[in-house]
Amino acid sequence: MASQKIQKLNGAEPDGFETTVATELFNLEMSATDIKPILRNLYITAAKEIDVSATKKAIVISVPYKLLAQFHKIQPKIIRELEKKFSGKHVMIVANRTILGKSYSRKAGVSGPRPRSRTLTKVQDSILEDLVFPTEIVGKRTRCKVDGSKTLRVFLDPKDQVNVENKLETFASVYAKLTNKNVQFT
Repeated sequence: MASQKIQKLNGAEPDGFETTVATELFNLEMSATDIKPILRNLYITAAKEIDVSATKKAIVISVPYKLLAQFHKIQPKIIRELEKKFSGKHVMIVANRTILGKSYSRKAGVSGPRPRSRTLTKVQDSILEDLVFPTEIVGKRTRCKVDGSKTLRVFLDPKDQVNVENKLETFASVYAKLTNKNVQFT
């Protein structure tokens, strides 16, 4: 039954770690009666473990974009339970999004430009919002240094500072791993 909790793109087989995460989601569905009706129809598409530092690791769970809103309804509880199961590793849920290149052209019969939601910048901003959810981003600044490197400073909601203070390093390293952009959280 845990195999229903993971559906890989193009019918690929899940690896061992993804199967473990899917099994834990299934066990959570069976044990938590308050989120069981919502979690029953949800599944993941991928899960990977990312090194944050020499001693810490994070788990990034990919979900279909259409199911992201339903995951957001129960995300704090899912994350809390999965972090207990995976012995203190930080867990984050990110939606699968499509990036279309600048030279994108639609199929014959349909006209129009590339949707703004499919641009590289918008997808990377959305990944950032997914990583820090349920905390809100209240501001962003791009710092350009003399040597040409750029660092994005992200200001999170001060109300949630106590909850996310220990995850800031994890957010920065996971975002850098997913997008190749340096980010600093304050």
